[in-house]
Amino acid sequence: MDTLLEQSEYLLSHTSLDFKRYLFEEIKWNNRLIGIKGARGTGKTTLVLQWLKTQNLPVSKAAYFSLDDLYFSNNSLKETILQFYKKGGKILVLDEVHKYKNWSTEIKNIYDVYKDIKIIFTGSSIIDINRQQGDLSRRVIMYELSGSSYREFLSLNYNFQLPVFSLDKILKDAGDLKKLLPNSFRPLEHFNEYLQTGYYPFYQEDKETVHQRINQLIRMIVEYDMAELKDFDIRNAKKVLQLIYVVAQQVPFKPNLVALANKTDIHRNSLNNYLQYLEQARLISLLQPAGKSVAVLQKPEKIYLDNSNLLFALVEQQVEKGNLRETFFRSQVNVVSKINMPISGDFLVDNKYTFEIGGKSKSQKQIAGIKNSWIVKDDLEFPIGNNLPLWMFGFVY
Repeated sequence: MDTLLEQSEYLLSHTSLDFKRYLFEEIKWNNRLIGIKGARGTGKTTLVLQWLKTQNLPVSKAAYFSLDDLYFSNNSLKETILQFYKKGGKILVLDEVHKYKNWSTEIKNIYDVYKDIKIIFTGSSIIDINRQQGDLSRRVIMYELSGSSYREFLSLNYNFQLPVFSLDKILKDAGDLKKLLPNSFRPLEHFNEYLQTGYYPFYQEDKETVHQRINQLIRMIVEYDMAELKDFDIRNAKKVLQLIYVVAQQVPFKPNLVALANKTDIHRNSLNNYLQYLEQARLISLLQPAGKSVAVLQKPEKIYLDNSNLLFALVEQQVEKGNLRETFFRSQVNVVSKINMPISGDFLVDNKYTFEIGGKSKSQKQIAGIKNSWIVKDDLEFPIGNNLPLWMFGFVY
C-alpha cells in the first residue's frame, strides 16, 4: 500500500487549484459516502484530486487510490481500506471503481461498519447504482459530471470570469444579463472553437489532436467501460462501434430500427438496448416524446450525438448547421433540465418551455400560438424580443 500512498502524494502535488469545474461547488462534500460518475475525459479525476488537496491533510489521513492500478489485481479493496483506516486514515478517494469487480459490496461493508471514514468514489457514466450488488443506493449521494460548458471553456482558456445564467433567468431577464458580462466580452468570438473542440477538458493539453483523442476515447468506452455491463456481449464491440459511426452520419434522425439493424448487423432485439447503453456512456442522446414513460418506449423519437465535438470527430462530410445548433442546445440544457420532443418546435424543456432552434432567418411560424415558446438563433449576440442567442444556453452550468 505504500506505493499507492506515494502515488497519491505525487498526484496531489501536481494538481492545480486554479480552475475548478462547475460540480465542485454543487457537491455536498460533508456527506460520508459520495459517488461521482461521468463519461471518460470529462475531468472526474482532477475534480476529486482538487477537493482532496483542499483538505490539507497528510497522505496517511487522506489519500487517492485508482482501482485500475495493478495493485488491485492481487489485493482486496476491502482489506486495503481497512489497512489504511487502522493506520489513521480518515478520507479515501477511490477512482475508476467500475474496474474492480465487487466494488459496491466492499464499499458498503466498510461504510456500514466504520462510521468515521469518508469515501468518495468515481466511475463511468454507465454505472447504475440501483443495479449494483450491496445496495449502495440508499447510502450514497450520487452526482454526474458533464463535459465543459461554453462558459467553463471561456473561463479555462481565455480567463473570462463569467457567471452562470439559470434557465429561468435567461427566459425572464435575458436582456439584463448583458450587464453581468465584461465590456470586452464578444460572445461569438470563440463559439465555433468550442463547438469543434472545447467540450472535453483535455482540449487544453493538446489542441491539435482533440478529434483523434475523441476517437480513441470512444473506442475505450465501448471496448472497456461497456464490457462492465452485465447484459453487454463484448464480442459485439466492433458492431457497436459501427453503430456509432452509422448514427453519426445521419443525426439527428428518427430511427428505423429494422434498417439500422440491417446496416450494423446487430439483432433487432438487441439494438434498442445498445442504443440505451450508448446514451448511458454519453456518446449519443435519445430524444423521447413528451408525455410518455421512457420505461415503456421501444425506440426514441430522435437520436443525437451527445455533444458537438463528437460531430466534428465522427462526421465525414461537412457538419450540417441545423444539427450542430440542436446538438449544442441539447448538450448544455440537458445538464440542468429534462428535454423531450414536443408536438411543435424542436425541444420541450421541463415540460413547459418550447424552443425552436435556427439561424438568422428563422421565423416564429413553428411555435406560433404556443405558450412559453422562444426562437433560439446561433448568429445572435444578444436577445431581441422573443429571439434568444444560442450561446447563452452554454452558460446554464
